[in-house]
Amino acid sequence: MAFLLAFIPIAIILILMVGFRWGAARAGAAGYLSAVVVAILYFGAGSKVMAYAHAKALLLTVDVLFIIWTAFLLYRVADEAGAIRTIGHSLPHLTADRGMQALIIGWAFASFLQGVGGFGVPVAVIAPIMIGLGFSPLAGVVIPSIGHGWAVTFGSLGSSFQALMAATNLEWHLLVAPTAFFLGVACVVVGQMVSHAAGGWAAVRRLFWPALLMGLVMGGIQYIVVTSGFWNIGAFCGGLAGLIIAYPLARRYRGDASMQSDNGDFNVRALVIALSGYLVLVAVILAVQLIPGVKPTLSQILVIEVQFPEVTTALGYVTPAGLGRRIPVFSHAGMILAVSSMIAFLIYRWAGLYKPGAPGRILNGTLHRVMSSSVSIASMVAMAVIMQDTGMTETLAQGLAESVGRAYPLVAPWIGALGAFMTGSNTNSNVVFGALQLRTAVLLSYSVAIILAAQTAGAAVASIMAPTKVVVGASTAGMAGREGDVMRMLIVYTAILVAIISVLAMLGVLLL
Repeated sequence: MAFLLAFIPIAIILILMVGFRWGAARAGAAGYLSAVVVAILYFGAGSKVMAYAHAKALLLTVDVLFIIWTAFLLYRVADEAGAIRTIGHSLPHLTADRGMQALIIGWAFASFLQGVGGFGVPVAVIAPIMIGLGFSPLAGVVIPSIGHGWAVTFGSLGSSFQALMAATNLEWHLLVAPTAFFLGVACVVVGQMVSHAAGGWAAVRRLFWPALLMGLVMGGIQYIVVTSGFWNIGAFCGGLAGLIIAYPLARRYRGDASMQSDNGDFNVRALVIALSGYLVLVAVILAVQLIPGVKPTLSQILVIEVQFPEVTTALGYVTPAGLGRRIPVFSHAGMILAVSSMIAFLIYRWAGLYKPGAPGRILNGTLHRVMSSSVSIASMVAMAVIMQDTGMTETLAQGLAESVGRAYPLVAPWIGALGAFMTGSNTNSNVVFGALQLRTAVLLSYSVAIILAAQTAGAAVASIMAPTKVVVGASTAGMAGREGDVMRMLIVYTAILVAIISVLAMLGVLLL
């Protein structure tokens, strides 16, 4: 009975989003309210327990949303200047080979966009470009959908990974290595999948080696970057490395030049200016991280932290005293993104790329795109913290540990995948299931790092099938009403990727 009651908030979100097709914001609010009711009526949460749980949730929400808002602000700064369009239109000049175009634009460029934008941006931006190159609308949506999934966890300037750290209260260095490894393997497989989606098995055979090389480079660069401490630009650097390595490969696989679409003259200066906004971001991050004394100084200027006392529910579940989420404002990834956005804006304005009224459009576009996501994240964070501080998460973890037992590593990625599908994002999945996965791993004496890596990697590759993302991509490709066709093609690719991560997780815990 306790297990079923503790599962009610998650079940409500699942039923409302999958069965009734509610948005994440409305479903998240319903899940939160149900968690409050169950926590008070059955798990014995008093006013003190609930008050402190909400205060902790507020800190976690600020921590995550600070990155999400500023990450999308930087994307809007570049997009309003036409930088994204310039980059996208420059890429087809490299090759006329249809499969190679899919690898470069639908995979490397999609991963690059996921690294700096997220929120469905890769598919929304790339689908029209690919249709313009002669791909079918269905392929135009499916290819970038597959192509960017591996980059989701460390994409959007690391917002999903930040959510995982916030939900579990673990530091980055404990989680990045297995997470980056799982996603790196997924990246290599994704390259072959993109080739297959673009031209069937003939394209896979023809482009096996360039796809393999690009996958190893992108996955390897992301691994090196994130394990070096720069996890918020891991996907960005991986995608950028893919674009760089694609240049010599494209010269080798040029295809029939007479079939190449006319995308205008190739303007190197315009491309460099377009990329400059993101190069500023890399420079600012490197300066903060590598210049001696900068990060420690910034980390002490303004710090938001709250000491919470020990609380106990009526049923005897104890939440120990301790600090809530610590937020060093001036060294936070969100502040770095905000500063980078301002510098990028000045560069693009100096280059004369903005039309009158650009600042207003940038801010309004940011507000419009992230508001719904922010509401859903806030409600789901609150739900997750309430469940954790009232013993509901512990009850679920014990139930899963007893029912699944030693095979749990095989199940962990599918839990993350389910969370991403039903909430629409890797971030939300990590918030909802991060603490549950952590506690279950502890109960089963499995590596916490590997189980949590399986959680977020499974959520990343499955997030491409979230109905909200599919709808956005289909709408930009003129496929409104045919979202089912897209999901039918994506489900096989997604299931294969999650299954691979399941096997990797099982091997990981057995070898440790």
